[in-house]
Amino acid sequence: MVLSIEEREQFLAEPHIGALSVAERPDRAPLTVPMWYQYAPGGELWVLTQPGSRKAKAIEAAGRFSLMVQRVSPTVRYVSVEGPVIRTRPGSHELSWEMAARYLPADKVAGYVEYERTQIGEQIAIHLRPERWLSADMGSV
Repeated sequence: MVLSIEEREQFLAEPHIGALSVAERPDRAPLTVPMWYQYAPGGELWVLTQPGSRKAKAIEAAGRFSLMVQRVSPTVRYVSVEGPVIRTRPGSHELSWEMAARYLPADKVAGYVEYERTQIGEQIAIHLRPERWLSADMGSV
């Protein structure tokens, strides 16, 4: 049921919607939000967000976060990764394009990137170094 290193990294590299979780306050459960993310096997995982957003502030304070991705077909499979933030950098047109192209049809990317520029505004890329992994494929038994 547990995925091999290669299987889990390949699964994480696919364009799933991630559930990002980060400790925010000691008196509350972790903040958990859906996120687009980017990952290549063996590399860093990164997300884009607004610099003053609730999640950006929580990630900065905690210094780490986790991301879980899953599917339900053809088998139930998930990968969860957790680790430290290793760097934050300003967002850019190129990063926005790369992220949008991962999730949207080619003919929708330019419109989304323009919407992000004019309606969402400044972005930062937050990079995580995968440190701890959980994974399983419930249909492989």
